[in-house]
Amino acid sequence: MSFSSEVKKELLAVEAKSRHCQLAELSAMLSGSGEVSVQNGQMQVSFVTENQQAVARYTKLLQQAGGITVEPTQAGSTYRVDVREEGAVKKLLRLLKQMDSNGTLKTMVFTDGLLLQKSCCKRAFLRGAFLAAGSISNPKKSYHFEIVCCGQAKAEQIQEQLGCFGLDARIVTRKNHEVVYLKEGSQIVDALNIMGAHMALMDLENVRIIKEMRNDINRIVNCETANINKTVHAAYRQQEAIRYLQKKGMLQSLPRQLQEIAGLRMEYPQATIRELGAYCDPPVGKSGVNHRLRRLEETAQKAGYGKRDDQS
Repeated sequence: MSFSSEVKKELLAVEAKSRHCQLAELSAMLSGSGEVSVQNGQMQVSFVTENQQAVARYTKLLQQAGGITVEPTQAGSTYRVDVREEGAVKKLLRLLKQMDSNGTLKTMVFTDGLLLQKSCCKRAFLRGAFLAAGSISNPKKSYHFEIVCCGQAKAEQIQEQLGCFGLDARIVTRKNHEVVYLKEGSQIVDALNIMGAHMALMDLENVRIIKEMRNDINRIVNCETANINKTVHAAYRQQEAIRYLQKKGMLQSLPRQLQEIAGLRMEYPQATIRELGAYCDPPVGKSGVNHRLRRLEETAQKAGYGKRDDQS
């Protein structure tokens, strides 16, 4: 089972106990995978999906929130739930604020704001939207959470509801659909928490911790490798400068401290600055060793070290 399927399986077990939350979730599912149509002069409300568990959730919400009992049908891998009885259709649409008292039908593109006034209803709405048209990638491979929408208005509503919980969702157009998505692992964790998928949240957090530990280790290794390369390069450069001074017969005329550090650098080519300082008599700190080695290089450069004619 994919991680996305596991998340949906967990969400299907979350009970929307309050009727207002049931209606919010029902409206989200219907506006995500449903439609209102007219068949043979009769209005019907249909919910279509390939997820059998989502069908079970939808029919349960119909019964809980509206007292409407219908049986789903199946054609191949597609399941659909049709509410055809005129009284049930009007009752459902009025409960979802999609039909006024005069029988005028509104749009099913997005959920009426009156159903989303409470925080618990916003959570139920997002849960329903994800169950109807959402997916989440395996966090071991990448972080990606998305809900596919049939139009810009629906996408903006989902984006707004996610924003109510501090999530910065983005919208992109893909194959004539608007897709609301999150890419940051921390925000996807928050989204799972909002919808009620707490077990999936823990699984994702465990993956994030392991990934972050690996990234930290890689950063440390890369940093240490860079420092080692820098140290080796500096030591090589210092030794070449000292050899040049020896070749020119200039080393013996330098102050004793410079002669001492030059001798130690040649004797201990792989030693760190701190180690060279400890070998000095008396011991010298890192800044003192760096100062002496820098003076050796400057002296060699003034004497011609590094010029083209000298290197040839």
